[in-house]
Amino acid sequence: MSGGRAARSVEAVFREDRGRLLALLAARFGDLDLAEEVVSDAMETALQRWPVDGVPDKPLAWLLTVARRKALDRIRRDRAHAARLAALRAEGERSAASPAEPGFDDIPDERLRLFFTCCHPALPEEARTALMLRFLAGLTTPEVARAFLVPPATMAQRIVRAKRKIRDARIPFRVPGPDELPARLPGVLRAVYLVFTEGYAATFGDDLLRPGLADEAVRLARILHGLLPEEREVTGLLALLLLTDARRPARVDAAGDQVLLEDQDRALWDADLIAEGQRLVVPALTGPSVGPYAVQAAIAALHDEADCFDGTDWPQIVALYDVLLRIEPSPLVALNRAVAVAMRDGPGAGLALMDDLSGAPELRRYHLFHAARADLLGRLGRTGEAADAYRAAVALAGNEPERATFERRLAGLTGR
Repeated sequence: MSGGRAARSVEAVFREDRGRLLALLAARFGDLDLAEEVVSDAMETALQRWPVDGVPDKPLAWLLTVARRKALDRIRRDRAHAARLAALRAEGERSAASPAEPGFDDIPDERLRLFFTCCHPALPEEARTALMLRFLAGLTTPEVARAFLVPPATMAQRIVRAKRKIRDARIPFRVPGPDELPARLPGVLRAVYLVFTEGYAATFGDDLLRPGLADEAVRLARILHGLLPEEREVTGLLALLLLTDARRPARVDAAGDQVLLEDQDRALWDADLIAEGQRLVVPALTGPSVGPYAVQAAIAALHDEADCFDGTDWPQIVALYDVLLRIEPSPLVALNRAVAVAMRDGPGAGLALMDDLSGAPELRRYHLFHAARADLLGRLGRTGEAADAYRAAVALAGNEPERATFERRLAGLTGR
């Protein structure tokens, strides 16, 4: 086999199964650092062996065997790990009389443990998202650094500190029990949602979209849904991401400029993603105590179902925002509801609601709050106030396409 083909095979396995491999080894040895090191060693060995021996029939099983051996060799060489090795041997003796570990035809998927370990509440929120991108999405440290817009050295330190916290605090590699899951799962879902949000509308930079991050978030949501198919909020999150991501092809024009929802060519929307998301919305909403991601998915589905912006079912969207405000009240949800009310009842009704929200500090710092007010003020003929609101939006906008959109609208009001 050629070296190029072998390298591509290793890359394919690395991309698809690195998270499973890491999760298996971290759960087995209780050490994320060790797991990462031996997975890298196993990949390097594959690059050396597969061009000579050929790609094995079961690549993941081959890599798992090599990585386990390397992990045990490292533990034997390190006196500090002697106690751990003894514990592992004892565990092996205890399990000798029990059913054997699943064979290579049925390698267990331990990624759910890794999801909850990376998103343990003892870790800072930014560390949770970074670890998830690093170990479950398979991004390199420089790629994670770009996601957070920090230098690679800074991100490397954050990841090291997070791994040290997992080790020193003895955070267990385990799935929470049924009594813990309701409290722990929202943190995991939020981390995936934050990754998608940054990919869908970048906080800073020259581009509106960061497609790689959006893709990774959807992939993480699919993995999580595959592992927890009965959790309705997991289903709701995946539906929300698919229904929102379906509009990505129409969100920027050929020049890279932002195209607002009302101006998008809906023929460019991804019909397959919309259909898949719509299928998931139904089970996400079915049953008692509907969750916030399911409600947001239902709102996204109504946007995607409309033939045109004016044909959107705004009364139903307002009703869904009423539900969302009850289960997850926040100024941002209230702002989105005000925008929907403006579409249903007119700009004056929406502006009155926004003015009631103007005291919220997080909205005063939010560029889209000022942009939404500017739009309604302009529609009401209050040109001077609209221009001031657009100037505030320009000052607060982080990425260039959004800033350019507000500047164009400001110029349309002022003539310069």
